[in-house]
Amino acid sequence: MLKVERWSPGGQNLPFAIFQFSSAGTDGETIMNEVSLLQSLGQVSASETGQVFRDFLRGHIREMICEVMAAEVTELCGPKHAPSGGDHYRAGSSPGRVLYEGEREQVVRPRVRLKSEDGRSQEVELASYRIAKDPEQLQSQIVQAIVSGVSTRGVEEIKPSSPGVKRSNVSRLWQEAGSKFVEQLRSKDLASTTCCTLMLDGIRLSSEQTAVVALGIDSDGHKHVLDFSLGSSENLEVSRELVGRIVTRGFGCEHRLFVVLDGSDALRGAVREFFADAVVQRCLVHKERNIKGKLSKCHWGELSRLFTRLRSVQGIDAAEEVFSELKGFLEPINAEGYRSLHEAGDDLLALHRLNVPNTLHRSLLSTNAIENSFLNTKRKLGRVTRFRADTDQASRWLSCALLEAEKGFRRISGHHSLKHLIAALQRPGGITK
Repeated sequence: MLKVERWSPGGQNLPFAIFQFSSAGTDGETIMNEVSLLQSLGQVSASETGQVFRDFLRGHIREMICEVMAAEVTELCGPKHAPSGGDHYRAGSSPGRVLYEGEREQVVRPRVRLKSEDGRSQEVELASYRIAKDPEQLQSQIVQAIVSGVSTRGVEEIKPSSPGVKRSNVSRLWQEAGSKFVEQLRSKDLASTTCCTLMLDGIRLSSEQTAVVALGIDSDGHKHVLDFSLGSSENLEVSRELVGRIVTRGFGCEHRLFVVLDGSDALRGAVREFFADAVVQRCLVHKERNIKGKLSKCHWGELSRLFTRLRSVQGIDAAEEVFSELKGFLEPINAEGYRSLHEAGDDLLALHRLNVPNTLHRSLLSTNAIENSFLNTKRKLGRVTRFRADTDQASRWLSCALLEAEKGFRRISGHHSLKHLIAALQRPGGITK
């Protein structure tokens, strides 16, 4: 038994922490006893004491594994001095390997054989040995390393003493783990989540692939990644596939759905196909950016001022007043900008028309909630130099990145006012769809 006590600072005569370790090696020896450990700790520098202590723990863990295997052999075959006489019998020992903290440890594993009725015998794998060499923990560490940004080549550099860390093995493991990420994302029960808002937007993966992502906001203001669909662009087929899939998985609401889009006609068409009476809001940030690209820089300041006012005013009357100022500003200076403003139609003022508190404007007048998640997603996807369209590579990476981004989601700004939005979205006469 080793007992190490740390005393509290400041000279107080109180134990700060107590650590106890015990070991009884199967061969009657210990890798490092209490005296040798304390001597070693006293002979090395402060920077090396951690490694000495870890080596001590590693040796004791190895002994404990041997003890458990020996106990399992005794349970199957009986004590050495008094065998049980059953079908199991000892068959010597052989070198073996177990895993501790993802690294190989050499052990001597006992062997047991099982006699059959025809006089033959076969070796029995000890359950304790099978568990001790189970690579699941190491595989989890490898997957987490890749998720954190380590390349498939770099895994071998950070875990040189671990088995199965060659680039080909790591790539194969990542493919298996990535498929599980896709399944995890698309197996969510959407019927159990009551969403009042849907956001759809696209993210460009490569020159040949674009992903359309669906984000839901529930009645408490929590954001949920719902699904995604891959295609060459944000076309109608890709958008219809995405919306149809989330509806099949149970997405819906008892009132009209509030949808925020970036202005894509394909996305709008897909939404109308499945939610005919949805209230569609065009992203004001996208529209401002689009019009700004048509104007001279000397007019950018005034345009930003008017759009900022439009995002802050409450109610349809105040919004229409600012909208008229926008039209009056653009009409004499730029025909294309004026046409772009009119192209959005009533969708630019959809939220204002519901007369909800303007505390919701910051979150629901733009697709920033979904685009912010794209920032974290792109950090993960940025490590991939080429997405192969003939494989599920993009789906695996995108699922992983979206699930990681979802872990950092917070409730939307103004979520306390969502009850007013839900009340405004009720259908006349309480008719449900």
